[in-house]
Amino acid sequence: MNFMSTTVYTNAKLFDGKNNTVTTDAWFVVENETGKLTEVGSNQAPTDSQQIVDLKGQYVMPGLINCHTHITMDPQSGDGGLGTDEIELTVRAVDNLHDLLASGVTYIRECGSAFDIDIRLNELRKEGKIDHTPEIMTSGRPYSMTGGHGDLGHFAHLVDSPDEMRKAVRTGLKKGTQSVKVMATGGVMTPGDFMTDPQLSVEEMQTAVIEAHHKGRIIAAHAEGNPGIMNAIKAGVDSIEHGFYVTDEEADLMIEQGTYLTPTFVADWAIPEYGRGSMPDWEIKKAADALDDLYANIMQAWKRGVKVTLGTDAGTPFNDFTMTPVELELMVQQGATPFEAMQTSSQNAATLMGIQDEYGTLEAGKFADFLVLDSNPLEDIKAVQQKDKAVYKKGVRMY
Repeated sequence: MNFMSTTVYTNAKLFDGKNNTVTTDAWFVVENETGKLTEVGSNQAPTDSQQIVDLKGQYVMPGLINCHTHITMDPQSGDGGLGTDEIELTVRAVDNLHDLLASGVTYIRECGSAFDIDIRLNELRKEGKIDHTPEIMTSGRPYSMTGGHGDLGHFAHLVDSPDEMRKAVRTGLKKGTQSVKVMATGGVMTPGDFMTDPQLSVEEMQTAVIEAHHKGRIIAAHAEGNPGIMNAIKAGVDSIEHGFYVTDEEADLMIEQGTYLTPTFVADWAIPEYGRGSMPDWEIKKAADALDDLYANIMQAWKRGVKVTLGTDAGTPFNDFTMTPVELELMVQQGATPFEAMQTSSQNAATLMGIQDEYGTLEAGKFADFLVLDSNPLEDIKAVQQKDKAVYKKGVRMY
């Protein structure tokens, strides 16, 4: 006799995240204690469960994995609002986590939190002291050079040699960093530096890579222009973040090394789209000048075979924590199919983060993180932007 408490979800149109199809009259069983799927099928559903949820013919898809967020930042502030004190940033971060989950994001990789706030919040989340949040792969504070990108408030560790990098990364790992973030180039948000400015050296980043990999952790590099992108690839990072000016040579090297690329289209798109009249002209110009180039370069790298992940850089100007589905739309506008765009989450982001055995797709043995939509996302990617969609985490409805 089976005493396992389960819930059977019936009458769904299921996109499992793995196959480019929707299964009609689908059902799936969730073990209530673990929140994992035990069976997935179609037509006649099991009848031995006391709990049955009729999804009434709606579309079900995996929760989104956003592998580039900044939960302590304020998208309404041109500088991210990082001059605020630690208590206010913590409250902001919790609000931002709630917005992420409500938008359909069930797992994030944080890529830089002031005061290491994400690490402590993740501990509280695991203890059940905060809820209605995605799972968090923590980064703590990122690693930059003095005067480099992110040298703002209490945001970054500032390091200026391989030895300083070694000690800083080891300290971060001791605190609870799960994904190390380094700054290979300048960027848009920091005054006085530019996408083409190389910042941390190859040797400094190699030191961070060695320390991260010794602990079985992954490492991401903010790298928008050259020569910084090539420096980060040569250093051996696991993912290039932004990569706006990636070249064919760099793309081929990324394919050879298995390096992932997180474009964050929406971060650059949002600044000229919403920021005119409220942001400095220099910041608007840097973003607008890059937009067409980054679309072309990223899609060329993708077509060559670089594995692209889903990330938004959430927290940057006008790029709020509900925008993850818009990133998918922008990729489709540039030539991807809806299925290909969603693979950036369900397959590539999950694999980069090393969570693919339990997250990303809706298969037996994985967690029941899923969205319920009115329309078919494989036909119209904007279906994922539905404001009142249902969001489930480990089989429990959160929104």
